[in-house]
Amino acid sequence: MNIVVGITGGIAAYKAVAVVRAFVLAGHDVHVVATDAALRFVGRPTLEAISRNLVHSDLYEGVAEVRHVALGQRAELIVIAPATAHTLAKLATGLADDLLGNTVLASKAPLVLAPAMHTEMWQHPATVENVRLLVERGAHVVGPASGQLTGSDSGPGRMAEPDEIVAAALRHLEAPVVGPRDLAGRRILITAGGTREPLDPVRFIGNRSSGKQGVALARAAASRGAEVTLIVANIDDGLLTGEISTGSTGISTGSITDFNVVHVSTTLELQEATLLAAGQADTVIMAAAVADYRPDRVADAKIKKETQGDTLDLHLVRNPDILRELTAARREGQIVVGFAAETEPDRNALLELGRAKAARKGVDFLVVNRVGWTEGFATDRNAIVVLDAAGDIVAEAEGAKALVADRILDVVR
Repeated sequence: MNIVVGITGGIAAYKAVAVVRAFVLAGHDVHVVATDAALRFVGRPTLEAISRNLVHSDLYEGVAEVRHVALGQRAELIVIAPATAHTLAKLATGLADDLLGNTVLASKAPLVLAPAMHTEMWQHPATVENVRLLVERGAHVVGPASGQLTGSDSGPGRMAEPDEIVAAALRHLEAPVVGPRDLAGRRILITAGGTREPLDPVRFIGNRSSGKQGVALARAAASRGAEVTLIVANIDDGLLTGEISTGSTGISTGSITDFNVVHVSTTLELQEATLLAAGQADTVIMAAAVADYRPDRVADAKIKKETQGDTLDLHLVRNPDILRELTAARREGQIVVGFAAETEPDRNALLELGRAKAARKGVDFLVVNRVGWTEGFATDRNAIVVLDAAGDIVAEAEGAKALVADRILDVVR
């Protein structure tokens, strides 16, 4: 992921080194944009050594490549730590008299701010209003904490700890990006996660889908005004913060702030829930990874190797084709979107697989993405190509799954 870390002129700038290091160690490409004041607190060589990239500070550097906007355009996440009172004021009013201001204005990426200042400055009405405006526009604020400040002062205004900033920043990538309410009045059904087919009360056949892309689609659609129902199959804990679940068997329902949630586990449960909800939806997006086969019988007790011997033979039967059922039963004007996760490394061959599936399933759009040991499933990034019913490419996107979600919705709206 391409992350810009903005560092401004406060004593807490020394902590920004740990923020940069944490992002780098997590495998991200980090570009530091430092103000002149920040470089009086932390040296350029330190930041370049830790980030493994050149530090950018001069608005007039790289004019030929239009660097003053390119950094923001390429960013998938911008984190400013520390964010001083002066910086918050400039961002709130849209000032861009330095490289950091230009970078923020030129970006559509999530913006995370970690304020750091003396208590009186943090509590001043001007700062309070500036923070309110920034949050209203979609910025995420981490901290500040209360504790020891510069000198003998103590109180609210201490910058949050680096690990807290990094964790919050990555978590906010799944949050909806503030944008137009262009899906207001639309009812959208989305599936997410991966189905599991039980062998016995202990074991199952499943896949590596985390549900991150489907949840990102639901959050993005809700933020753009849609009435969203999300059917989730075995998603990672924590993806649905604030979730309320009810029921103890099979299909259960719940809700969170932005959309309704239905929980399933197996493909047959997903089939039942999806076909039931699809009748009320204007658009159906099948992002869940669905098992093609299930065991023909499920053991009532744990299968023991002592009784099975050195081999275990499983007989699998084919699961229903939920996507094909949806396209066959759709009403006039309803849009059905399928997903095709393939391991094919060659782009042209990958697209041909997608075109064949789009024709076979009868979908309006097919989202094709390559998956493997380290891409697609269980990651924060995705790279997709969207095909229409004729097999033509209508969109491509690569980056954080929240950004990919918005690109998909741009096509199907």
